Amino acid sequence: MSLKKIAQLAQTSVSTVSRVLNDPAHRCQTPGLTEKIWQTADSLHYVPDAAARRLRLGSPEKREPFTVDLFLARFDSIDKDPFFRELFWFLKEELIKHNCLLGEIQNPIDMANLPNNGAAPDHVPYRPVQKVISEKSKNALAFIARKPNTGLLILGKCPPELVPIVKKRYAFLVGIDRNPTEYEFDEVVCNGQAAAELAVEHLIGLGHENIAYIGDCTYETRYIGYYQALINHKIALNYENIYPTDQTQEQGFHTMTALLSSSRRPTAIFCANDSTALGVLDALKQHKKRGYFPSIISIDNINDSQKTVPMLTTIDIPKKEMGHLALMLLLDRKNGGHHENVRLELPCRLVERDSCSSPPHN
Repeated sequence: MSLKKIAQLAQTSVSTVSRVLNDPAHRCQTPGLTEKIWQTADSLHYVPDAAARRLRLGSPEKREPFTVDLFLARFDSIDKDPFFRELFWFLKEELIKHNCLLGEIQNPIDMANLPNNGAAPDHVPYRPVQKVISEKSKNALAFIARKPNTGLLILGKCPPELVPIVKKRYAFLVGIDRNPTEYEFDEVVCNGQAAAELAVEHLIGLGHENIAYIGDCTYETRYIGYYQALINHKIALNYENIYPTDQTQEQGFHTMTALLSSSRRPTAIFCANDSTALGVLDALKQHKKRGYFPSIISIDNINDSQKTVPMLTTIDIPKKEMGHLALMLLLDRKNGGHHENVRLELPCRLVERDSCSSPPHN
């Protein structure tokens, strides 16, 4: 695929396209142009120059480049979650640096509906997950080939019923998430419980006790961290302050709109992620209630958290380092550097901005 075609579709120069695709650290001055170039290259199945030369000429060892598939474990598109979208860009930079190829990007439906290839000797049998039982004979086995020279990076919390499938499909896999597993596979985490405790501790330190939670409550470490921080300070858990959502900006907006119409008014709100908090801030801006603006804090530190009014106080999750270490762990596993399942845990840190303050005095 020529750089000229990518430049034409991205409406920029060939030299700009070349700089972006051959220098992972390069950022265009025009906002959004870097991302547009990469998206165009992806849509055309662009292969980075170094990997392309190796495919054409072959390395001295005659080895094919290592391919890395992505599994979006909690959503069906990389654009659905800004945190993982930003992590994805860092991962692409790491793949280029290490002459790896980006392979398939799969979601839970893709993984659950892997094709039945028959009982070939190199295929590993597994039982289909509940979602696809109705599509197959209940007495039949599905079969799945282990992909050669291909690793998998799992972005987000992998549904328990899909763990056996991905482990049979891939010899090398690493998870990236805020929710650690019970060492079911290699993983790089920034513990969501620790991040949540840090967030709620900050609110308590400002004098808040009436603190609401908006986010997932199902096996979610951030929810555990929320109520653990309250318990640590002997603050009673008020279940009326718990608002379960799927942690999207839209859900944050609707939840805050409903909260504004109720008589219950927390002085502070902890959102499980920045996307939720963006929706909460949008609702507060659109439905201005004179004299009421709760402190808002969240987790992730995505780029858009710096563009809100007020600027969002959040807990930074080190996305760049998580992407780097995940690929290093995947390559080390492939090269036989380790055999036991490994967990690398990175620290989080508080980013204080303008959305948090002391509660008003009655």
